[in-house]
Amino acid sequence: MQATMTEEQVIWQKWINLRDTHAGNVLIKKYMPLVSYHVQRISVGLPKSVSKDDLMSLGLFGLYDALEKFDPNRDLKFDTYASFRVRGAIIDGLRKEDWLPRSSREKAKKVEATIDKLEQKHLRNVSSKEIANELGLTEGEVVSVMNEGFFANVLSIDEQLFEQEDGDGVGFTIKDENQQTPEEKMIKEELIAQLSEVITQLSEKEQLVISFFYKEELTLTEIGQVMNLSTSRISQIHSKALFKLRKILENVIH
Repeated sequence: MQATMTEEQVIWQKWINLRDTHAGNVLIKKYMPLVSYHVQRISVGLPKSVSKDDLMSLGLFGLYDALEKFDPNRDLKFDTYASFRVRGAIIDGLRKEDWLPRSSREKAKKVEATIDKLEQKHLRNVSSKEIANELGLTEGEVVSVMNEGFFANVLSIDEQLFEQEDGDGVGFTIKDENQQTPEEKMIKEELIAQLSEVITQLSEKEQLVISFFYKEELTLTEIGQVMNLSTSRISQIHSKALFKLRKILENVIH
């Protein structure tokens, strides 16, 4: 084990001091699983039309950027720093590309308009089933459209809600790079408080999936193994939970 540690330190030294190409390739290969991890998590909320290969390319750009800018003298693990860069590069790339097809955007607008109409009519929050019946769609189609449209809106503020210790990640948009402003801190605290309240209104399975995915950072497959359900079923539960959470997040965004 000591030999392995020494070998890794030598590789880092070659890269930091000499920008040795072989050392760089070894480090990229070593941290490729980290890129795959973030691609898998981010792709959950994206349309199937978005290529995972494209996300991998964006993530690899972030990883290389992390290698170029990492300062080993700072009290920050490379895994942590690279995660900021990789995730930031993917989010930044998605924001710059019009990855959501026009047809999907039109569907999202139609669903939003239907929600507003039904809520004004019934004076309450409406379910995905009611929206589906009104539009002649399946409940699954409505949930999918809403999640895709919601994710597109969230991309513009996603990095502001993602804490970064080094304060200068790719796509990071908070003006003060060292700390949040009082306003941003207040908004985030309010968001967390509101989310905590709304999450209690989810079913037990939905609460578990949200907790496992966002707090414990398990993959959908791992959650399925824990809950003894198929990955597709976990994906459905996850989508429905996001649909229910959409309203409160939408209010914060707008």
